[in-house]
Amino acid sequence: MTRLGLSFLAAFATLTLPAAERDPAKGIVFCAYNVRNYVGDDQVAPADQRAKPKSDAEKQRLVEILSEVNPDILGVSEMGSEKMFADFKERLAKAGLVYPQSEYLQAGDPDRHVVLLSRFPIVDRHSEKRVLFTLDGQETEMKRGILDVTIQVTPNYQLRCVGVHLKSKLPTPSGEGLLRRHEAAKLREHLDAVLKETPEANVICYGDCNDTKDQPMFAEITGVKGSPGFMADLGAKDALGDRWTHYWKLADQYSRIDYLFVSPGLSPEVKRESASVFRGPDWYEASDHRPVYVTIVPQEKERR
Repeated sequence: MTRLGLSFLAAFATLTLPAAERDPAKGIVFCAYNVRNYVGDDQVAPADQRAKPKSDAEKQRLVEILSEVNPDILGVSEMGSEKMFADFKERLAKAGLVYPQSEYLQAGDPDRHVVLLSRFPIVDRHSEKRVLFTLDGQETEMKRGILDVTIQVTPNYQLRCVGVHLKSKLPTPSGEGLLRRHEAAKLREHLDAVLKETPEANVICYGDCNDTKDQPMFAEITGVKGSPGFMADLGAKDALGDRWTHYWKLADQYSRIDYLFVSPGLSPEVKRESASVFRGPDWYEASDHRPVYVTIVPQEKERR
């Protein structure tokens, strides 16, 4: 057995997986979810003064929704402090959702973070905490960075997960849409570097992009259709065929701003008909976003 295989088995042996764990060879579920301000009393003065501690009722509905989706890998936006992340994991575990592996990205935003939880071993971490670009002659930071981990799903199959939470719709002097476009361009640079090194890599890019697909952000991330680095949008929809993922109460507006993109290497392994947006009662009690998720059926092969 290869050293990679031995490392995987050693790591896998230490995990306590739920009884209802799926057979990875038959498919795993990846889910992305903006959980809306999962902050607590330890975050006394959030930067924008909008966040308030999440109530137990909101947390309970959040866990109920995730129990229905039952993801094997979960990418989350708007997670609070490390203390609140521990609270989140504990609540999930009590509901039978056990994730022994995780990534918590501490970037420029002190209040909201991008995180990931996995039932499988994380074997590589390439997250970027500080991502800079120039806008109007000023050095500007991508507030929530770029989360990037490689997960060993089976001894011969890896999934690379790249997660973001782009600039919110709150107005800024330079224009929030322009900021999102620059952040999306930095994400595209990151994806290009990954796919240049390993063109056949199984990459899923996900997150809250805070913009619709007709905006420049979308084209920046996907790239040129038909090119080796094109990231295909899965176009998730709910049971009624609706694709919206977010309700903006102030504007009374429903829109699709949460996405799942896949690389050419991963595309054949995705069950596209399974790309879904959660639909269920009282979803807004948990978050102003709905989770998006998809089933991936690994095609095992030795990686170079």
